[in-house]
Amino acid sequence: MNIYGLLGKKLGHSLSPEIHKLIFEKLNVNGIYNLYEVSENNIKDVVDKVKDFNIKGLNVTIPYKIKVMDYMDEVSKEAKKIGAINTIVLKNNKMIGYNTDYYGFGMMLKKFKVEVKDKIVVVLGSGGASKAVVQYLKDKGSKKIIIVTRNIKEAQCKFKNCEFITYNDLKNVTNSEIIVNCTPIGMYPNVDNSIVEENILKNFKVSVDLIYNPLETLFLKKSKKVGNTSVNGLYMLVGQAIKAQELWNNIKFDEEIIDEIYDKLVEII
Repeated sequence: MNIYGLLGKKLGHSLSPEIHKLIFEKLNVNGIYNLYEVSENNIKDVVDKVKDFNIKGLNVTIPYKIKVMDYMDEVSKEAKKIGAINTIVLKNNKMIGYNTDYYGFGMMLKKFKVEVKDKIVVVLGSGGASKAVVQYLKDKGSKKIIIVTRNIKEAQCKFKNCEFITYNDLKNVTNSEIIVNCTPIGMYPNVDNSIVEENILKNFKVSVDLIYNPLETLFLKKSKKVGNTSVNGLYMLVGQAIKAQELWNNIKFDEEIIDEIYDKLVEII
């Protein structure tokens, strides 16, 4: 049996096992997908055991997408460029880090017809999740990327060629159409929290939340209330999972598979 899993700090909300179970059924693969909840002090020990237990691949989630890079034997070109990984492949007894969030984010925007070329985009948060988003926006020709963060100096060390503002300054941004939440604020079980309020969201036309549980965060509820196109992170989650499976099993999926799995998950949730 092939063993895969998800490495993170708090994983009780994760839909990844359900997604990969559906993928295993499509592939007719005898596989299992485990959740590996670990504290920051134990990350290296868990990563070392990937080789010991011949785990074929891991996904990595908040808050370890940057830190885990230190323990890779190799890092792919796109992950180096992004500065974060979310997928680990064990190949020839080497651990190789990739970033499939980048591809999942692109699949999501394509699915929901969100055009970022020549647009000013506001990105909430400066952690590992935002790094793939920011790189995608740069690669696809966004006019300007504004990163909203509580620590501008720290963010300036992580990102180049972006504008940086605090959450207090966000009310002054009135020339952007798209806002993307890359923070975990509003994620289950803290569903009564929103990273920003309606008076801010009314300045945008499109609101994207990388959170997928709940499907409609308070951030997206407030966005809909002011008339924004609202997109949750479930399609991105499925897209990045499909890309991870392609890397783990050296195969290529048809785009229709993403839609099929996404539709099934919407029914389940």
